[in-house]
Amino acid sequence: MNLETLTVTLQDHIATVRLNRPDKANAMNATMWQDFRRAFDWIDAQPEARVAVLEGEGKHFTAGIDLAMMMGIAPQIQDPCDGRMREALRRLILDMQDTLTSLERCRKPVLAAIHGACVGGGIDLICAADMRYCSADAYFSIKEIDIGMVADVGTLQRLPKLIGSQGLVRELAYTGRRVEAAEAREIGLVNRVFDSREALQTGVREIAATIAAKSPLSIRGSKEQLNYARDHSVADGLNHIATWNAAMLMSEDLQKAMMAGKGTPSFRD
Repeated sequence: MNLETLTVTLQDHIATVRLNRPDKANAMNATMWQDFRRAFDWIDAQPEARVAVLEGEGKHFTAGIDLAMMMGIAPQIQDPCDGRMREALRRLILDMQDTLTSLERCRKPVLAAIHGACVGGGIDLICAADMRYCSADAYFSIKEIDIGMVADVGTLQRLPKLIGSQGLVRELAYTGRRVEAAEAREIGLVNRVFDSREALQTGVREIAATIAAKSPLSIRGSKEQLNYARDHSVADGLNHIATWNAAMLMSEDLQKAMMAGKGTPSFRD
């Protein structure tokens, strides 16, 4: 893909999305927000892409929302009618939410590989990924509180379901304090901490390659079911998977896996 703020490559069934504004600490400007949706909609539609890795160029994963973008919001929504101006702002926020929901909506698993700073909008971004991994130098902060705003594009909705502690999420949201890599692992924000950025990239690609070797149809179905179960009751989730597998279970992937025995089956995209 040819995007202004991200680079997207596809090799060996692994799509790699890199935040590519290293001179701005990968601050998320207006174009980058839209590029996220373009990138993950493209990955979702590409049969060859079975899993995605999200990472950042330069010293930091991301410094969060670009403050220049924040300053540009008021002129963008200006209207002599206060009601219409507020409606425009609401639509803008909803659209920004949707750009990050594209990671969650993408049928392929998204693995975030985080180094250096991941603050503000960066937390919203990684919370929409399937799994998070980081290097030992990584740190995290819900920084919106320090610029006098409420985080509004996913952190406060997704983070409590990721780390399972309302008290801790509230502490982080109210104080904006830094969470270092070790604590991020301890609270379950990340799956694993790697010693270096190089080890992080190697390790995450190994995990991505393992996922890419599995039945693509089953991986896509597993993500669908996990997302559904997170937001519904156990009874609803059981009913949903029963309907899903009534439609999807008898696939050629199942036959190949059964026939392979101890061998390694090869699946179509």
